[in-house]
Amino acid sequence: MEVATQVLSDVRGQALPVVRAAGPSGVVRADLLPDAAVGGARAAEELRLTRTEFARAVQLGIVRAGPPASGGAARYTRAELERIRSAEGFPDALRERVETLAGAEAAGAVLGISPGRFTRLARCGHITPVAYRINRYRVVVWLYLAAELREFADREPGMLRGSAPPTDRELLAAKADLRPRKWRGRHVGLLLRRTADPWERAAVLASILPPEELREAVPDPAERIVLAALAPPPPYGHPQIPAAAAVALRLLRAEPPDEVHWYRTSLDFALTGARGQPKSTGERGPT
Repeated sequence: MEVATQVLSDVRGQALPVVRAAGPSGVVRADLLPDAAVGGARAAEELRLTRTEFARAVQLGIVRAGPPASGGAARYTRAELERIRSAEGFPDALRERVETLAGAEAAGAVLGISPGRFTRLARCGHITPVAYRINRYRVVVWLYLAAELREFADREPGMLRGSAPPTDRELLAAKADLRPRKWRGRHVGLLLRRTADPWERAAVLASILPPEELREAVPDPAERIVLAALAPPPPYGHPQIPAAAAVALRLLRAEPPDEVHWYRTSLDFALTGARGQPKSTGERGPT
């Protein structure tokens, strides 16, 4: 089953990738999957993680997915599960790596500081969120890795006491909030680590650009079809309710002009390499 209309060439005769969904006519066939592969629910159970903890482990590249099933669902090999289980301190050490705290109050408590000071540190870019959720009031609640907070406290004890440095005061005076931008950078970096396929990497970068910027950066409609077909799904926890999803969608798009420029430049570079590759290879990254 094809994801998008097969595009073999544009008006200039340039080869573009053929994008297909995994299935009988796709790249991955169920009969070629290893017998020792299990789905996400079973993998989470065997690793003694909750669904949310397992999703975070996959997001961070701690647990690496194998070839997908015929319907496209992620699968995890026995070898990968055994690799995780054989690590020192399993399962407590694994749980500690994926433990998250929601909001400034909980995160500040780990650092021994007030919610207000923690918010200032996060807004000024000293601490990067790992995820978000939208509460019932349609307010963004940022999530932080507990392990990273403890590392920050050990690394930057001076930031937890005393007055804010001049650069932070300037950012606060300008009402800056670097949390969305820092989260996007982390999100894109993690996605790029998962694939070595040039078109999939270009699709990751394209997914961050606002629609009007993407049309300018990629004027060829055929290429935009390919990039849309290969675009990564929203991150785990992305809301399904339309009103909340609209709030979350703004977090997924680059906003400051210099950030937009950075992603456009990166996309241009990625497409230069991808255009020499006529097909999406599905080659996986190091994670």
